Amino acid sequence: MTATDTIEVGTQLPPLEIAAISRTTLALFAGASGDHNPMHVDIDVAKSIGLEDVFAHGMLSMAYLGRLITDWVDPQAIRSYGVRFASITPVHGKPTATGEVVAIDDVDGERRATLALTVTLADGQITLTGDAVVAI
Repeated sequence: MTATDTIEVGTQLPPLEIAAISRTTLALFAGASGDHNPMHVDIDVAKSIGLEDVFAHGMLSMAYLGRLITDWVDPQAIRSYGVRFASITPVHGKPTATGEVVAIDDVDGERRATLALTVTLADGQITLTGDAVVAI
């Protein structure tokens, strides 16, 4: 019996709690990703369209979900991964990435788990949902 034999529908991935999103985080992610959209780093631009402040890149939240998965399985085990952006993550928002096994299948002799994924802010707002299939 291996550790993955105990994985079943309903298994929860250990949550990934992220520190509050800071302006430094946004600036560093802009540099790392090449996404320098001023909506993420320039408060004057954000205010010019009626927002109170800048907000995080959607791909930053997607990266956190990717980290949740790769903290749980080897990156080579990922068979598919996709997300849907639900709402913005404001600067100072505190996201938590979570996942749950919702199905287990055998595909060509490989045991695979389908994961339901979510990024939720401390106030309960869901900012990102997704799914992934991983070999277990």
